[in-house]
Amino acid sequence: MRFDDEPVPGYPLPILPGHVSPGRFERVLRAGGFAVTSELAPPDSADPEDVYKRARVFDGYVDAINATDGSGANCHMSSLGVCALLTRVGYAPIMQISCRDKNRIAIQGDILGGAAMGVCNMLCLTGDGVQAGDHPQAKPVFDLDCVSLLGIARTLRDEHRFQSGRKITFAPRVFLGAAENPCSPPLDWRPQRLAKKIDAGAQFIQTQYVYDMQRLRLFMTRVDDLGLAGKIFILAGVGPLRSAKAATWMRDNVPGLFIPDILIQRLQGAQDQAREGRNICVELIQQAREIKGVSGVHVMAYRQEESVAEVIQRSGVLDGRVPWYPGRDQTPLENRTAS
Repeated sequence: MRFDDEPVPGYPLPILPGHVSPGRFERVLRAGGFAVTSELAPPDSADPEDVYKRARVFDGYVDAINATDGSGANCHMSSLGVCALLTRVGYAPIMQISCRDKNRIAIQGDILGGAAMGVCNMLCLTGDGVQAGDHPQAKPVFDLDCVSLLGIARTLRDEHRFQSGRKITFAPRVFLGAAENPCSPPLDWRPQRLAKKIDAGAQFIQTQYVYDMQRLRLFMTRVDDLGLAGKIFILAGVGPLRSAKAATWMRDNVPGLFIPDILIQRLQGAQDQAREGRNICVELIQQAREIKGVSGVHVMAYRQEESVAEVIQRSGVLDGRVPWYPGRDQTPLENRTAS
């Protein structure tokens, strides 16, 4: 099976047996490939070119691109808008849906709208509280949480109806995902929480940052013990650390983030801390690949998006495979620009 059949503009790929979407991301995972995804930070702009510039740095290195949905409760271009632009030119976006800002009426409309524009992948999130962002005076919604959102999305797709029971004429053909944190206490509870998300409809998981591979191994062992390993595709979240100071700030201020002292000490002792942060990321990717049940990596490089290509290339996890990107057959990868 080919990992990434070429899309024809205006004509979606067919859904293969056992698949729920026509997307390349699901095809890579179901074919047994080690998938790579990353995040595009939506611009503070209404210019489409600002989106395309940010996407080009990933060309040839990632299988799908997450469009964040008000990450950190900060206002940017919407995930739906970014995904609409990305699908125009053939990228495989993952539309993030946060429960913080919209009720179930608006969310179900966005799921249908995104699918109609060719979005094949959706990540269901509860969302950060408004107090964390740049509009703390905003009224939070939280009509749903991640698990109930997954259930509603699956009802739309599999039962062809809104939660109200009213039928829809054409169901969204989407691959549903959620997030999980293998490193945040209580560690024993995390696999059980994952089981609830699988039962609700999650088919893939992108984890939060993992800087301690032993905690990921323990999580995956427990996932296997619960009989969940064959029911979900898990992508380990990784990212380059810019400096020891940045790593310390993240550990102290980002809820649920665990960074071992040894990594911070390693950064402190490096002559080029940013370079050492990328070295660490490469090693984490390679280690994650060796863990049973890990199907890929989700590289989060906030304000370091240009480093994603380097760490993926140096890690060797693509095994020579070149994920599809606009113009792949026209422009050699080594000659493309990443402006």
